[in-house]
Amino acid sequence: MSEQERTPESDGRDFADAAWSIPSYVLSGILVWGGLGWLLSRWTDVHAFIPIGVILGAVLGVYLVYLKYGR
Repeated sequence: MSEQERTPESDGRDFADAAWSIPSYVLSGILVWGGLGWLLSRWTDVHAFIPIGVILGAVLGVYLVYLKYGR
């Protein structure tokens, strides 16, 4: 979309899209990697994999947000 075609409505939608996608990336990272940690802890009976997966998912979600919006 060129600068001449931009309207205030589309600028608001861009902000709203970012406002919804940023927490979605972080939350989905936590859920996916936390779920993998839960599965791994069930398989190995080592309960340390759950918090490791949750923290790793949060870090990777924030990294994806940085890649998409931070540059």
